Amino acid sequence: MHIAVIESLSRHKRAVDEMSAVRVNGRVTRVVGLVMEGLGPGSSVGEFCHVFPKDGGEPIQCEVVGFSDDKILLMPLGEVRGIGPGSRIVAKRVSASVRVGRKLLGRTLDGLGVPMDGLGPLDAEKEYPLYSSPPNPLTRKRIESPLNVGIRAINGLLTVGKGQRIGIFAGSGVGKSVLMGMMARNTEADINVICLVGERGREVKEFIEKDLGSEGLKRSVIVVATSDQPPLIRMRAPLVATAIAEFFRDQGRDVLLMMDSISRFCMAQREIGLAIGEPPATKGYPPSVFAHLPRLLERAGTSPGNGSITGFYTILAEGDDVNDPVADAARAILDGHIVLTRELASQGHYPAIDILSSISRVMNDIVHSEHRKAAMGFKSVLSTYRKAYDLISIGAYKEGSDPRVDHAIKSIDRITSYLRQDISEGVGYDDSLQALFGLPVAV
Repeated sequence: MHIAVIESLSRHKRAVDEMSAVRVNGRVTRVVGLVMEGLGPGSSVGEFCHVFPKDGGEPIQCEVVGFSDDKILLMPLGEVRGIGPGSRIVAKRVSASVRVGRKLLGRTLDGLGVPMDGLGPLDAEKEYPLYSSPPNPLTRKRIESPLNVGIRAINGLLTVGKGQRIGIFAGSGVGKSVLMGMMARNTEADINVICLVGERGREVKEFIEKDLGSEGLKRSVIVVATSDQPPLIRMRAPLVATAIAEFFRDQGRDVLLMMDSISRFCMAQREIGLAIGEPPATKGYPPSVFAHLPRLLERAGTSPGNGSITGFYTILAEGDDVNDPVADAARAILDGHIVLTRELASQGHYPAIDILSSISRVMNDIVHSEHRKAAMGFKSVLSTYRKAYDLISIGAYKEGSDPRVDHAIKSIDRITSYLRQDISEGVGYDDSLQALFGLPVAV
């Protein structure tokens, strides 16, 4: 049978599945900020409804986000213009899901999983739920092998394993997007799934064309929810990206999932929670934020099968404060963190990774003893130099006072060179190790 006929039949089947034998209607009674209240129809949290404007325009898709007494609380996935008292609500009886398939590679989707790149409709194979449960922790495979991410400092000193989840903590403008683009181009993972949440519209195209490039795009799926979109879409975008990553993982592929940023996901959930009446807690974040965060992050990792999801999640440090509530919660869940500092970025040191403030919690389990000793020696020499830097910079340190400081002064140029890497440069795992072993990191 012709492919076009099969696709047409599949669309009609989905439409029939989404139909209800009895159309259940309700009506809008109140609109406050981002939330609509309505009497009926009977729906569950997470289901969709259509709200029809009074002027007869196109219906607005909404999601049921809560209840208040006998009223349902709806949050729109678009603008609410045209909605007034008595506007009709029609239940769709459909739970949140995203269409997935191997032909998603090279495509750019919005926060609802709809193509936004002008390359035509998706050739999807199946649908994956947005709110799936993480794998059983007792059936997950252990993280046993390293993943080359193309960054010398990470490969050598903060080695990441296949299935590890690691946070990138940084303020704005210190190179998070550039680092993600370098990893997407140079990693040995089979598939990249990149989620951009709350980004400026200008930055999206810049990231795709400049940071990612055509080579990186070929094996990537990009999910975008810009800052101007409703909070529900910004909250859903990471769920869409994670569901897509789960599909490729279930195909036995090693997936690199990069999300920028998890902070904006939490901010979107904060807007939703406060809008439906949740009490604010630390820095205005309601309890639901800290409930949703682990459910999202725990979905990445290894699985009972052969595939894996290695997650890199950026955490926006407001005012360069890496100890805000979201950062603290994420640090407790993730398997390590990479800290980017403005001080290094201002010196032209890229990637601006503060090695001494960063850690990979699984590194010791996946590298051999020689590699581990070399990394520890590297950090020891760098730490010694940093502690003596003030004395060295003002000329107060006298050579011969401390052999460890003398050694650090002689080695610092080569150590700094190891940590720096040009944007266009990709360094493999073995090359990163050989360069590390060649450094004078032992006294």
